[in-house]
Amino acid sequence: MRVLLVSNYEPDQQQSMFRYAEFLRKGLGQGGHDVEVIRPPALFGRLVSNRNLFFKWLGYVDKYVLFPAWLRAKAVRFDLIHICDHSNSPYVHWTGRTPTLITAHDMLAIRSALGHFPQNPTGPTGRLLQRWILSGLKSARNIVSVSWKTKQDMEALIGSGAGITVIHHALNWEYAPASRTAIEEVRAACGLTPVDEYLLHLGGNQWYKNRLGVLRIALELRKHQRFRRVKLVMAGKAWTEQMRAFCREQGFAGAIEIVDPDNPQVRALYSGALAFLFPSLEEGFGWPVLEAQACGCLLITSNRPPMTEIAGEGAIFIDPEDPARAAQTIAENLDKAESVKQAASENMKRFAFAQVMKRYEDVYASVRRSRVH
Repeated sequence: MRVLLVSNYEPDQQQSMFRYAEFLRKGLGQGGHDVEVIRPPALFGRLVSNRNLFFKWLGYVDKYVLFPAWLRAKAVRFDLIHICDHSNSPYVHWTGRTPTLITAHDMLAIRSALGHFPQNPTGPTGRLLQRWILSGLKSARNIVSVSWKTKQDMEALIGSGAGITVIHHALNWEYAPASRTAIEEVRAACGLTPVDEYLLHLGGNQWYKNRLGVLRIALELRKHQRFRRVKLVMAGKAWTEQMRAFCREQGFAGAIEIVDPDNPQVRALYSGALAFLFPSLEEGFGWPVLEAQACGCLLITSNRPPMTEIAGEGAIFIDPEDPARAAQTIAENLDKAESVKQAASENMKRFAFAQVMKRYEDVYASVRRSRVH
């Protein structure tokens, strides 16, 4: 099958979406398919930095003025087009008669634009863009959702008439328990001694990642004797000023910031941690849930979907919006760590790479058959 994967605009730096497209390219290529990945070329968007006022608008020219004509011309040479991110759903209008599939990763930006999350207001331009994205999804005949939670959110917005198939992600990198040497190296980079225990959090600064909640939970945990000397390592994007102010005001010393670690460092951080703390308020899927489980790290995450859906029985579940209660739950269940890790290892079988790719191939075949008939 000749498959065209439509990936994301490079200057937007959506690394998880790049990894998803690469995951599909690799898997489909191994299955013997002829695969090409394209993305909107960064022509005007490269004229200014991403901090420039005009960056967004020049990017819109690249993405929505120049790219559609190229996509339309490419489309006729392929058996199927897969738009890898629902935020690019408007491209469905330029794929012509070629069978087209869209992957929906979450509905958070669309729901924010509709006022579902008052803590994350959307400006006028953003609301217009999200309405256009929603319109693209409504006109799509074939959609893959990465979780049942995302499917549920989508059906509430576009109805249940569209063909929505749930296919969970597989790991998008070779996460597994790291070597002792790798763990010691990353511990040294964090300024940890060989005997220091630490909780790990990994994520960006999006509102739903609840990073201030991570700090609040960690602070509450220090009231419990078992966690009095346990450190907190927060890896990912640089801290916000609100997070730094919280630590100053609360006298929360000793939290460690690791900015943009690479995959081997992340694997070592998971592998050496006492536990991975992931109290997200919302997610579309939650890749770190699988990453932590694959590395043999005790997972502590939110008692709400999709975290419960993805983690299975392999986690300690907490209320992400009640730090004191969350800390109490963690303290009361830490002695179950080994049985939880064992359940996590069993849970990982649901997300095997070959199994996930077989699901995609089946959906591709179904999409092509439905278009023929």
